[in-house]
Amino acid sequence: MAAPVRIAAIDAGSNAIRLVIAEAKSSAEIQILDVERAPVRLGHRAFTKRRFSRSTIDNAVHAFRRFKQLLDRYGVQHCRAVATSAAREARNRDDLIRRIRRATGIELEVIDSSEEARLVRSAILGALSHKLIPRLIVDLGGGSLEISLLRKRTPEKIFALPLGSVRLMETLGIYGALSEDEFERVQHRVFSLFRSVWPAPPNLSGAIAVASGGNAEALARIAPGPRVAGIATINLRLLRERLWGILGLDVAERMDVLHLRRDRAEVIGVAAVVFASLAQWLRLRSLLVPGVGVKEGILWDLASSQFSGAVVSAYAARFQPLLREARRVAARFHYEASHAEQVRRLAGYLFDQLAPVHRLPYELRLPLELATILHDVGYAIDSSSHHKHGEYIVRHAHIPGLAESDRLLVACLIRYHGKANPDPQHKLYSSLGPRRRAQVRALTSILRIAIALDKQRRRAIQNVDVIIGKKGILLRLHSSDPKPLPIRDCHRAAKLFEEVFGRKIRFGRARTARTASALQRVQVRTHRAA
Repeated sequence: MAAPVRIAAIDAGSNAIRLVIAEAKSSAEIQILDVERAPVRLGHRAFTKRRFSRSTIDNAVHAFRRFKQLLDRYGVQHCRAVATSAAREARNRDDLIRRIRRATGIELEVIDSSEEARLVRSAILGALSHKLIPRLIVDLGGGSLEISLLRKRTPEKIFALPLGSVRLMETLGIYGALSEDEFERVQHRVFSLFRSVWPAPPNLSGAIAVASGGNAEALARIAPGPRVAGIATINLRLLRERLWGILGLDVAERMDVLHLRRDRAEVIGVAAVVFASLAQWLRLRSLLVPGVGVKEGILWDLASSQFSGAVVSAYAARFQPLLREARRVAARFHYEASHAEQVRRLAGYLFDQLAPVHRLPYELRLPLELATILHDVGYAIDSSSHHKHGEYIVRHAHIPGLAESDRLLVACLIRYHGKANPDPQHKLYSSLGPRRRAQVRALTSILRIAIALDKQRRRAIQNVDVIIGKKGILLRLHSSDPKPLPIRDCHRAAKLFEEVFGRKIRFGRARTARTASALQRVQVRTHRAA
């Protein structure tokens, strides 16, 4: 087993900059060690003047210096720092990035709205029980309102609206208590954007909806609903009842009465109007608030990348920029991030442990991982021919840093990840040399097994042990989920591997003490029911 890894995430949002430091013992076991928050409002003037002020940049650099001291103190090995809406709009964002790099060595990455929404979705889906399947995820920050409408955890619609709390406060000139006129101006702005981008919204009165961000966490304390599976909620009917009580308070009174920090007290009134308007538009009754967001999504990515196989190689660190680019492309086609990351992790396990059989260069792990992230992008165009559309998308997508030979390899893997086998009659495959074709077949055979292991999209399998014998290979699947695993699907998916390598594969559940106990409970319940 790989040693624990110290990881960290920095979220430079529009209202504050946040750091979280953690220790990852596996891709699913992350222990938070420290959390820091710097009240630096990057959104100040960014949405009205399109520039960061000198003092804002100075304060941000000071915060990053303090964060760097903590990173060094904890011995953090991998850190990702991202900036969101305010940095996307500030014309002098390069000044901020350059000064932070010079002062700390930290590379601040400005991410687009699709990557921001993906990170939030990844964090929320990871935090929720498998029994809680959200239909809606909303993330209200200082600069934007990100909305993801899901179906079975897969994005159906994604909106990024300029309705952040700091943006509305500064562009509309609303500070302190809100008058009726100011309330109507905010609500008019919100509903105007809703009508323009989502004129016929679904009725979500009975759906599970989840909210992320500091505003949502504050409102869950101000208008609390009953906890669901231990998760706090906002009672939206109660929020409407208390709305004018919130809006009528000035900043000092909100700090005193609602027990808020100053920067949160300044924007909470506007945020309350946005959430109340959203509830009215979609007929929502409550919002789950699990208390996770962009920074937890980053931690999930970092942990997954470090424990995607039995061996953690220094070469893997160079994968990250390309993997991030692939995720950006996939997000534009509304991929299911949680499924893709699970398949990526499982493919890594298989690639590493099957090395004595496939004998492929370690560098080929990169195109395999890229294919796991992108294998479903074709569904956005047509489900029946998604493999063909996926190949086309990858061949023409802008993925900076990806060599053309690797791009063609990834496109082939996506073309053949389903039932169709590599065919010399296919134009792309036929254009490859004999060695590259052999690599396509080998990697495709591994990819198919990894996809089949998460066929039910439950992320039920935590680990895979590969036992290589003289006549065959046994894959022991570690899972604490007592439900049946997709063994039959795995056997079908393994046919290409068996054909390529001449080894029969068997699948079985690893009988740990935990799974044995869970299975015993299921058997007892079944016996009693009978």
